[in-house]
Order: sequence, then C-alpha cells, then structure tokens
Amino acid sequence: MKKLKFIIGTVGVFSLIGNVFASDEELLKKAKMYFKPLPKEIPAPKSNPITKEKVELGKKLYYDPRLSLSGVISCNTCHNLATYGVDNVPTSLGHKFMTGGRNAPTVLNAGFHTAQFWDGRAKDLEEQAKGPILAHVEMAMPNPDFVVLKLKTIPGYVEEFKKVFPKDKDPITYDNVAKAIAAFERTLTTPSRFDKFLMGDTKALTKKEKEGLRLFVDKGCAGCHNGVAVGGRMFTKFGIFKPYPTADLGKYRLTKKEKDKFVFKVPSLRNIARTYPYFHDGQVWDLRKAVKIMGETQLGIKLTDDEVDKIVAFLNSLTGEIPKDALKLPVLPPSTTETPKPKAN
Repeated sequence: MKKLKFIIGTVGVFSLIGNVFASDEELLKKAKMYFKPLPKEIPAPKSNPITKEKVELGKKLYYDPRLSLSGVISCNTCHNLATYGVDNVPTSLGHKFMTGGRNAPTVLNAGFHTAQFWDGRAKDLEEQAKGPILAHVEMAMPNPDFVVLKLKTIPGYVEEFKKVFPKDKDPITYDNVAKAIAAFERTLTTPSRFDKFLMGDTKALTKKEKEGLRLFVDKGCAGCHNGVAVGGRMFTKFGIFKPYPTADLGKYRLTKKEKDKFVFKVPSLRNIARTYPYFHDGQVWDLRKAVKIMGETQLGIKLTDDEVDKIVAFLNSLTGEIPKDALKLPVLPPSTTETPKPKAN
C-alpha cells in the first residue's frame, strides 16, 4: 500500500512538473507570436554602413557639448546612457534653461522604431540626430553651417572625418555628423532576461514574470507593444476608451488631420522600469500607475492590483544591459583659438 501511494505520489509530482513545462512552452510559443529577441546591432541602411571608426567618431560627437551653442549640452545630456538613455525629468532642460513640451524618449534600441520622436517627424536616426542640435530650446546651434565651421577648427575631428568618410571631397558635413551619431546609436542595444526567454530559456523569467507576460498578451497590451523593441512600431491615439488629460494634440500638430489628434508613437517598453517619468508629457512617475492608466485609456479595462503587480514584474524583466563600451567617456579632441567660443544667448 505504501509502495502504491509512493508510485501515485511520484506520478502526480511528475505530472505537475510536466504541466509546468507544457505551460512554459505554450507561453513561449505565444510570446514568439508578438515579440522577437534583440540582435547585437540595429540594422543600418545602405546609405550609412556601420564601421568601427564611424561608431567611434559618432560616440565622441554624441558626448561632445561643443555641438551646442552654450558649450554645455550634449546629446548625452538629455539621453544619458548611464540612466538608460533618458534624463529622468518630465521635460529636458535646454539652452538658457528652456524646456520642450515633451518627455525625452530613450535612445537605447531607438533604431528599431518605425520613426523617431513622439510624432514620428523624423524617418530615421540620421534625421533625428539633426533636430536637437539646431532646436532653439535644446542645443540651439544657429544653423548647420555653423556646426560644420566649428568642427573644422578642431584638428582632431578634421582627421577623424577624413578617415571615416575617405571618399568625400569635403568630409565634414552636417549630414556626416548625423551619420556618425546614428552609427553609434545603432550599437545601443540592451539584451535582457526576456531575450533569453524568447530564445528558449524558459527559466530566465520567474513565475510571477511569466504570469505578467501572459496577462500582458491576454489583456491586449501586446497589440501595440510588440516586436523587437516591445513597441515603437506604430502610432495610435492616446485615449481610445478614456481621454488622457493633455493639451498636446500629437501628430495633429504636424498633419492638421482630424484623425491624428492625440495620436503618438507607441513607445518601446524595453528598460521601461528605468526610463521614468512616463508618457509624452512625463507626468506619471510610478510604473504601476502608468500600467493602470494604460488599461483604462487604451484597453477600456480596470486592472486589479494583483494583475498590475504581475505585469510590472514582467516589465522589469525588460531591463537590459547597456553596452559597457558606450558608457566609457571618450577623450575628445581639443579646441583651438579659432574654435567659436560658447555663447550663453
């Protein structure tokens, strides 16, 4: 009798384990319908192939505050790689302490997005890189020619641009500045435990994180937040079922089309636990609150506290590893007496 009980008990345990494995495999199969693991690098367009030298130049330009009129603001100021590609404030401080109207999105994994900026006004990383340098509330350089003029007075940059763009008669151009920065940004991928899960390691996520992933898919979150970046692939209205309190009309400001009112690019959720505050206006600091708001505004449902906890647990599994080399500050080439001096106004 004892032997029979042991056999029955053993069979029950193995049956339970088998069900867990089956459940994990089923969840993995479902997840693969919506998500893909991160590749090592973001694919580059034929017009801007990635080279080691171009990435190194782009990294220096990314960190160089001399690309701003004041000489104190760099790309990294608002997209700080040490804090997961953001500055963790509602709206970034720019030239003369001015601020823009929208939260600075993370630069990490940004090349996987269908377009850049909240309203998608830049088609790719190259076009995006040109914007902040000239924006009067950001880096405030007066025009592209002034940027080029400044760089040409720095011998170290003159030599590097020649090496990176050897076929160009005049290597230092505003287009090439953007190409170099974009090449560097395409190396900023952050693989996480979720990628290990997607590649078949079902033990990479905890039980709670798996339950959160299942809820994320079953509740409909993955309908918009999907793909390699877990978002960034489409535009949608913010406030489908319940209005979100904002005066920002989104893409409508560009297109003037009624259908684009309150339409924004769906943000990537990779590293979302570290890229607070949330939404285009940066007014929500708590990830749990952000998840609840999304449930009500976008899905028309009220998530329970337990469901929110599990979804947030899953979202934490999207926190990845920042490339170590990107975090090492580059040594920048020195200015000369001919280099334009910083201007406060």
